[in-house]
Amino acid sequence: MKERSYVALVEGAVKRPEGTVSSWLKETSTLKMYSSPHEGDGLHAITHYKLIQANRHFSLLEVKLETGRKNQIRVHMADIGHPIAGDKKYGAETKTVGRLGLHARVLSFIHPTTGELMTFESPIPKTFLKYTAPAPTN
Repeated sequence: MKERSYVALVEGAVKRPEGTVSSWLKETSTLKMYSSPHEGDGLHAITHYKLIQANRHFSLLEVKLETGRKNQIRVHMADIGHPIAGDKKYGAETKTVGRLGLHARVLSFIHPTTGELMTFESPIPKTFLKYTAPAPTN
């Protein structure tokens, strides 16, 4: 995979406008992923995020993966205290948008037979933008 870019609608106002989350991911017997505090204990996962827009209830983040681990974005957003909207499994208290607040924005890879770079883009869902719109000022 050449590029994986996502948008995540997360709960709360993210304090840092950008950052990187790095941890070792493991899976419980109930198939829930979690970050291990011990270096080398699990599969290394690195997630970069950048704030697109926010209000005090939700933040919309651009998320890029350096590694592609199972539920990586979901675990890392919960780790920084901002679970993905609608993601009860990883601590979300909202189910605002009627779906998981995670959307693949850009996926690109080298075609296995032609060697051509294939890129697929999808716009940010309007509901994600609506829930993070700044509050109107009167």
